Amino acid sequence: HVQLVESGGGSAQAGGSLTLSCTASGPRNRRYCMGWFRQDPGKQRERVAAVHTLSDNTYYADSVKGRFTISTDYTKNTAYLKMNDLKPDDTAKYYCATAPGPYCLEPHRYNVWGQGTQVSVSS
Repeated sequence: HVQLVESGGGSAQAGGSLTLSCTASGPRNRRYCMGWFRQDPGKQRERVAAVHTLSDNTYYADSVKGRFTISTDYTKNTAYLKMNDLKPDDTAKYYCATAPGPYCLEPHRYNVWGQGTQVSVSS
């Protein structure tokens, strides 16, 4: 079965940048969504960005538009989340996940999750 492993989290100052990586292993096809989510304790999980691996259509939460970029490298079976102009509100644990088919905007469709990587942004 598909497994996802995130890396690249850490600490940054406001205005700084971090890039998260999510490497997938196991069988899969090209018709699926790859999403990045985040959750801070006491807050609701938020879908940050998603990409459909066949169409390359991307989707972003309003809170990160213009600052975050999702991309994929199929040769490395890896998805990335480039985060620029970080803000303290971006502090959370970030998870990557996959959903079969075209349902990139439906969080409940994501059925494979990584273990998460912590991002902390100080002011």
